[in-house]
Amino acid sequence: MTAAALAVAGALTLAGCGGSGGSGGGADLSVDSAYMPQPVSDMAAGFLTITNDGGTGDRLTSVTSDLGEVTVHETVDGAMQEVEALDIPAHGSLVLESGGNHLMFEQLKQRPKQGQKVAVELRFDRSDPVTVEIPVKPATYTPKTGH
Repeated sequence: MTAAALAVAGALTLAGCGGSGGSGGGADLSVDSAYMPQPVSDMAAGFLTITNDGGTGDRLTSVTSDLGEVTVHETVDGAMQEVEALDIPAHGSLVLESGGNHLMFEQLKQRPKQGQKVAVELRFDRSDPVTVEIPVKPATYTPKTGH
């Protein structure tokens, strides 16, 4: 169990390079708390937190995966809708969580099983792309901390 916990922790803490070239004023993005409930159909949701420790805001503009088509959704008053981008404020976070903003995987080429990982590439308006390995959790998984 300890090895599995370390593997998941290692997969969840991935950092991206800011688009400012390290000049101190750009976005400084990192990704954690990523997970995907095991899909029960040809659709799935993905959740994660993007933290920006930099002095410039950024935007999540798209997500790609070999698993299938991925779109970014926001939830407003209980209704979800696809959006072109979500803001990541300077010195703040973008939380993608169950019941809120999230990634939507559609037309899955396969259904990943609990314990597997799904690779995604997050693309931003100003920062370099970040690749994240999202662990697949049980379909009924509810995180105890984070989101």
